[in-house]
Amino acid sequence: MIPAYNEAPKTTDPPILKPRVLVVDDDKLSRDSLGMVLQISGFEVVTAASVTEALRQIGLEAFDVLLTDLHMPYPGDGLTVVSAMRHSHPKAVTFIFSGYPEMSAATSAILLQTDQVLLKPMAPRALVETIWKLLREGRINSFKEIEDVATILERESKTTVDDWYNLAECDSRVNTVQLERNERCAHLPAVFRDIVERLRHPLPLGTHAQVSSAAAEHGRIRRRQGYTAAMLVEESRMLQVSIFQTLQNNLRTVDFSLLLLDVMAIADEVDSQLAQSMASYIAEVSPSPLAN
Repeated sequence: MIPAYNEAPKTTDPPILKPRVLVVDDDKLSRDSLGMVLQISGFEVVTAASVTEALRQIGLEAFDVLLTDLHMPYPGDGLTVVSAMRHSHPKAVTFIFSGYPEMSAATSAILLQTDQVLLKPMAPRALVETIWKLLREGRINSFKEIEDVATILERESKTTVDDWYNLAECDSRVNTVQLERNERCAHLPAVFRDIVERLRHPLPLGTHAQVSSAAAEHGRIRRRQGYTAAMLVEESRMLQVSIFQTLQNNLRTVDFSLLLLDVMAIADEVDSQLAQSMASYIAEVSPSPLAN
């Protein structure tokens, strides 16, 4: 028989009756055994075997606690579930399980989204006591409102441009062409507008990225300024680095449920703009067939 570890808070306030827990794990044995322990210990338990099933449950029902495995088969993982729970039930306490001791090195980043990372296997008594403690004391972290990537990039565009400019000025492959800051960065406002538009209006997989007249003009201008093709490629690479650093700096608020798709869209859009810039750059230097 599995013992109960009911550690309900002993206060003068009305007791917490049957907190609702969502348990997410693709391993049936782990999911069922954890659910049984929690039920016996005073919780109402709902289980999900996949990220997709968990997201459906979160959309349909209210929960006080989330316990999710970090590593699950595609699509998504535990962070996707945590992000969805933050959206729908911001007061719920959230836990992520990991079976890898080395995950402690990455705990700080994960804790930006979840209340606590737990190492598998965890003793049932310790687990239940930890859950009741957080329900009694409240969430560990003070979370800001979750933001989508487009909103973050829009808000942090100046900072990202500053980071990109600093990289460009320190790069010997780019700064051989001496330019004023406004000349070096003139194309970036249009780039950010196009990226944000792409993120807010996603294209179906396999669709060609949007045509950018600004990207084409950028290629022509860079040619006149004396850039080489390699310099165009390098400044595009640095732009992606600066954008991803901005996202890294905003992990506390980023919506993890869409992060991977958004990163793919950003990379595709930046690469598409580079291709369009390169095409106009080449056209600018190629002699006209009518010149003779």
